[in-house]
This record gives sequence, structure tokens and C-alpha cells, in this order.
Amino acid sequence: MGKKLKIATCQFAVSESVKRNSGCIQGYIKKAAKKGADIVHFSECALSGYVGTDFPNFQSYDWDLLRSETEKIMALAAQCKIWVVLGSTHKLTEPNKPHNSLYLINPKGQIEDRYDKRFCTPQDLKRMTPGSRFVYFTINGVKCSLLICFDLRFPELYRELYKQKVNCIFQSFYNARQKGPSVHSHIMRQTMQANAATNHFWVSMSNSSGYYSPYPSCFIQPDGVIASQLKLNKAGIMVNTVDLNKKFYDPMVDFRDTAVNGKLDNVNRYIDDPRSINTKII
Repeated sequence: MGKKLKIATCQFAVSESVKRNSGCIQGYIKKAAKKGADIVHFSECALSGYVGTDFPNFQSYDWDLLRSETEKIMALAAQCKIWVVLGSTHKLTEPNKPHNSLYLINPKGQIEDRYDKRFCTPQDLKRMTPGSRFVYFTINGVKCSLLICFDLRFPELYRELYKQKVNCIFQSFYNARQKGPSVHSHIMRQTMQANAATNHFWVSMSNSSGYYSPYPSCFIQPDGVIASQLKLNKAGIMVNTVDLNKKFYDPMVDFRDTAVNGKLDNVNRYIDDPRSINTKII
């Protein structure tokens, strides 16, 4: 079973109700455990709801309720002996604004680590504090990392994860409760596919399914192929397996490290040929 990781990727309509969100999350944790998953992955702000979309601000937010529901989920992770990637909001000491976070909960029900969204959108920055560090963890010989939504737009993050020999990325999104199709319909999955293929990553991407969501949750192979995805705007769970023993098409394999190290061509020997040097002749 070494070098294999069974991932349950989930989506549901995240709302302003922490209790309702928690009920959905706990239900999917139980389903994931029954399906034999090693780890279950939820969307951005899956437990807390998304500030600015599900509720306007944190002025009357019930942080005690969020903590108690988080503890219930931690206890269930221990009961089911499963890893959990839980999207939520992490309160900081006032007057600092909270982090948009992913809690990594281990099968003992403990918070193993926490990833804080590094690139917040301009709207996020009005209510959130960006993070500044990567998170790494290894399960069954598969090295993993966590990212959130807008991080997608910064290829430098993925190059750094490649340098750290990451195999699999859990990236949580909240692109939901929109008026209809948008640029996100045409760019988000495609950009994630490009990041996967360019760096040879496996990717679990979990999105909220709250109407209207411009794309569903997906599981992407290292060749950039979407191996599986859930139905658009419909709650669901899918289980897929990362298998590091599988080989995939990788046209960059001979040159990726050269480019990462700063040599932006694959010329073995520069030739002293006027017809090569002079760019103004036919």
C-alpha cells in the first residue's frame, strides 16, 4: 500500500450556518471513512462560512460556536481514524483580522498543522489577514501540501512546492453563490490542470456547490487530465487514489529542473555561427 493515498473530495453548499455546515462535514467524514479513504478534503471556509459572501463581517460572529463545532469534527476524525483537511476561519488577537485557513486534522483528532491563505483577494484583505508559509505533510509515502483558491493565480507557489518534492496538492476553493457563469467557469479548472501538468502534481480541488458555482470539485492527474469530478451545483463525494507508481505523460521531465534552476532553454552548446547570432538576416 506504500506510495498510495486514497482521497475523498467533498462539496456541499456552504452557508452562514456553522451548525448546518458542521452537519454536512460530519456526514461526509463518516461516508469517507466507510469508503476506505485515508483523508477527506473540504472547500474553503467549509465550516465557518465565507465572510463577505455568506455574512457581511465578523462583528457578531459566534466564535465559541465555531470552536465547539471544530472540536466535534476533530473528535469524529479520531473516531473514524481519518485525516481531515477542513476549510474554516482562524481568529487572531484583536485588532488583527482573522486568517482564511485549512486545518489539517490527524487521525488522532489533533490539529497537525494549519495553512493560511497566502494570496488574499482585494475583497478578502478588507476582512482577512494573509498567511506567509507553506504546510507539508506525508501520508503513506505521499508528500502533500495545502493551498487556497486565489493562490491558484501565482505559479511561483507551485514551483516552490515542486522544489520541495511535493507529490499532491489539496487546494480548497469557494467560487459559489454567483449570478451565473463567469470567467471562473473558463479559467479555474484549466489553470489548475496547467499547474498540475507543469509541475507533475496530483491535485484534489474542492469547491462549494452553493448555487451558482461555476465549476465542480475535481481530481487531477500529474499529466493535467481531470480524472474525476463531481456534478455542478450538487452536493457529493468522490474517492480517488494517488498512486506514485503510475507513470504519466511528462514532456518536461528532461528539462524541468534545468528551467527551475534558471536556464531558460535546453541548448547544450552555444554555437559561434553568424547565421545564428545575426537575427536580422534571412
